[in-house]
Amino acid sequence: MSTPVIGVLALQGDVREHLAALRAEGAEVRAVRRPEELAGLDGIVVPGGESTTMGKLATRFGLLDPLREAVRSGMPAYGTCAGMILLADRLLDAPPEQPTVGGLDVTVRRNAFGRQADSFESTVRFAGLDGPPLQAVFIRAPWVEEAAEGVEVLGRVEGGPADGRIVAVRQRNVVATSFHPELTGDRRVHALFVDIVRRHLAQQADVGTGRPAGDERGQS
Repeated sequence: MSTPVIGVLALQGDVREHLAALRAEGAEVRAVRRPEELAGLDGIVVPGGESTTMGKLATRFGLLDPLREAVRSGMPAYGTCAGMILLADRLLDAPPEQPTVGGLDVTVRRNAFGRQADSFESTVRFAGLDGPPLQAVFIRAPWVEEAAEGVEVLGRVEGGPADGRIVAVRQRNVVATSFHPELTGDRRVHALFVDIVRRHLAQQADVGTGRPAGDERGQS
């Protein structure tokens, strides 16, 4: 099986932690700061950080439109926290000029859990992952206010005032979480994303050879 090449958008945020988690799961990794660094990638991670700043920097460095086109064309993408905001098609409580990459047919509320001082940890049962619930770190986190019919809800908050709020979703090859699994040492979500990238590569190889594509859950 070929080694997937996965980039991490490196304009701001917890880039090194994502690079380390993806590398540990068998991916070749690259930090992405310029449009030309998107070439040859099999997947992209949009990390946590400050979504407004990340959007402005992506626009300034000429990355926004190439990222939109890559995700629209089926490149697997995974966003955490601010990355969820940037991968959403619609935002609430956002500056009117804030750009997004899109790819998820969801409405996301920015800073839904409050400010930095309101950061917290909780457990989240994540659909499709074996083992115990994830220990989830929420830092000025968003949540999904509304998900369209084609979006799979993977995780919700359990207990507390935000009980039932959606904090993990998937639509075809695009995954997003409100929380930061790269900060806990639990690599199961990264392993899931690397598997999505590998399956997408296998599907492309099947198409290239004329063989019927395999049954890939959520494939584009």
